[in-house]
Amino acid sequence: MNLTPKQIVTELDKYIIGQNKAKRAVAIALRNRYRRSRLKKELRDEITPKNIVMRGPTGVGKTEIARRLAKLVGAPFVKVEATKYTEVGYVGRDVESMIRDLVEVSIRMVRDQKKHEVESKVMPTVDAKLVDALYDLKKVTEFEINKDDILKGLKEGLYENEIIEVNVLESPKPMIAIGGPELNLGSMFDSLMPQKRKKKKMSVYHARETILQEESEKMIDNDNVNEEAIRLAEEEGIIFIDEIDKIVGKSQTSSNQDVSREGVQRDILPIVEGSTVATKYGNIKTDFILFIAAGAFHVAKIEDMIPELQGRFPIRVDLQSLTKEDFKQILSSTKNAVTLQYASLLRVDNIELRFTDDALDEIAEMAERENEVGEDIGARRLHTILENVLEDISFNATGEHPLLEVVVDRTFVQNTFKETKKKYDLKKYVL
Repeated sequence: MNLTPKQIVTELDKYIIGQNKAKRAVAIALRNRYRRSRLKKELRDEITPKNIVMRGPTGVGKTEIARRLAKLVGAPFVKVEATKYTEVGYVGRDVESMIRDLVEVSIRMVRDQKKHEVESKVMPTVDAKLVDALYDLKKVTEFEINKDDILKGLKEGLYENEIIEVNVLESPKPMIAIGGPELNLGSMFDSLMPQKRKKKKMSVYHARETILQEESEKMIDNDNVNEEAIRLAEEEGIIFIDEIDKIVGKSQTSSNQDVSREGVQRDILPIVEGSTVATKYGNIKTDFILFIAAGAFHVAKIEDMIPELQGRFPIRVDLQSLTKEDFKQILSSTKNAVTLQYASLLRVDNIELRFTDDALDEIAEMAERENEVGEDIGARRLHTILENVLEDISFNATGEHPLLEVVVDRTFVQNTFKETKKKYDLKKYVL
């Protein structure tokens, strides 16, 4: 998808309010990938992505920008926590596992695409197996039933909840990781002995999914999938490393913990710099993967990272705390806004929920004030406030009553937070 930077920012604006500098940075990085793909191979191999580090409080859109970006272009994307990793020699996850996670996501994406391509070819086989299973079930009680009638009923969706018995493959053994590439104990012996099958009872709806999965697998070339997935991960993969500030020690202090943190940074360095990582699907080069790191950097600073790692994140972006205006836009202007989500949930129980403009003003003002007085948790504060506002409505809605319209206005919100408001009014007198 060759979207221009302006088009990318326009798409991100539908879901994320503000943070224009961060949006511009990721939009340019994404467009540069397209520009690089149009060059000759000799020059293309010389151009590596310019990785990004984002600095800002929690809940302001750091993760969401990266996630929406990956979804926008259909790129393999993983979000990892920097604090999960330990340096080589310690018990814990090694940093190479983030690359293996990316390959797994890429494999799943390519496999789903291939299954979609062969779905029309295998559906007749799937329908035939479902008809056989339904015929065996119904011929006991309905003597005049025939397979043509069953197939017609199946197409019309009459049997979706019928319980049938189907012959399915046993689930593979779980994977284990021993400080390196995962080992699939089941697949190790596939070539030595045939896979076992077992009879299982399930609804027609779930049986269709299971049989479709099995039949699709027969038509997909796994070697081709692996090769395509590794290429996709190498050229278009995005890794979001969150909480990177937690593995950065303050430069003034020195302790064993800081040494361990520095060890993790040194382990991440070759991955970001460009290296080859072994996975069970084959080797993958990390040279052209886009890395986006993020952290609050309240205690440590970006400058406290080891110099080599700083140099691998040349683009630095500051994200700002959200204001009252930002909160109101989040509540009213974003695609699938949180107020729309709550309204949709309550509509299931015959409640037509509507927020007035002054109610949104009050909620936005309260979110800004609570973030100033307490911990700044960004847009996540809105969920806390809305849950309190709608608690009684959600609890009493049963769906057994006729459709009711409930209007949430400023007075409704203020009455919900009488005690909270009183607490903040008193705080201005505390020295």
